[in-house]
Amino acid sequence: MKNGVMLTIASLLLLLLFTVHFADDIVRGFEPGGLSNLVVVVLISVVWLYGILVLAERRSGYIIMLLLSLFSLAVPYVHMKGNGVGVTSRLGGTSGHFFFVWTLIAIGVIGLFSAILSVRGLWSLPWRRPR
Repeated sequence: MKNGVMLTIASLLLLLLFTVHFADDIVRGFEPGGLSNLVVVVLISVVWLYGILVLAERRSGYIIMLLLSLFSLAVPYVHMKGNGVGVTSRLGGTSGHFFFVWTLIAIGVIGLFSAILSVRGLWSLPWRRPR
């Protein structure tokens, strides 16, 4: 399978998991469900989707996907440090523990995979534009 196709599929899956996880954070009370959070998540998601679908296999698309893939690696890191996961966390008394932790692991794995594919895509591009 081509690098670009794998990157598109992985990035779309990562975007889906990111939005599902963020919604789960709001439901569990880790994030406020206000208008400012909605605007930020929508703007990030639109830029990410634009980079995935419109700017596919272009330098700017690879850079957007690389930056947002690296950004997505912060999600499991923040939660595994104690905000939401662990014996003394607020997650202990709620349902859906497995899904919450599974999305963290999936976001970490797919985020790193997308970052690697983005770097490979950037590396394979010519350094200068042909005239």
